[in-house]
Amino acid sequence: MISGRRGARFGNLPSDGSADDPFRVGDRAEQRRGPTLKARAVGYLSRREYARSELARKLSPYADDAAALDALLDELEREGWLSTRRFAESLVHRRAERQGAARIVQELRQHGVDETQIGELRDGLRATEYDRAVAVWNKRFGERPADRAAYAKQARFLAARGFAHDVIRRVLGDDQDE
Repeated sequence: MISGRRGARFGNLPSDGSADDPFRVGDRAEQRRGPTLKARAVGYLSRREYARSELARKLSPYADDAAALDALLDELEREGWLSTRRFAESLVHRRAERQGAARIVQELRQHGVDETQIGELRDGLRATEYDRAVAVWNKRFGERPADRAAYAKQARFLAARGFAHDVIRRVLGDDQDE
């Protein structure tokens, strides 16, 4: 027999709204707040590298104030948990085999990486861009374009991935000094 009272159906559970009522949801959020801000940050950083601005954005809903969040990020940098240089190198490593230098550099700028670091990484990417573009092009197409429409399609494909126009022309066979 089902009664209108919760206590009657589930045994001797109080249903009068007292603190012992398991169905009461009001104060429970204040009692169980979850992990500390630092524990959350270390949890995120243990999975992958983050830029400082990206980690700040992820942690901001859990922070009481911006000053505490900035202090935590400074502490994480001092302790070696947070490194924008490691983040930038990780991002380049993840993206380099599929994307060109322009697209990777744009993403680094969006994440707030320092321009000197971007310059160093860009030089390394440009040194290998032709080989990476050939690998991406071979995986997708593998044969020279037969007409202007096919050429345009293949060029757009490589340009969308951030490869430089001179590299695209060399890959597609415009340049005779291969």
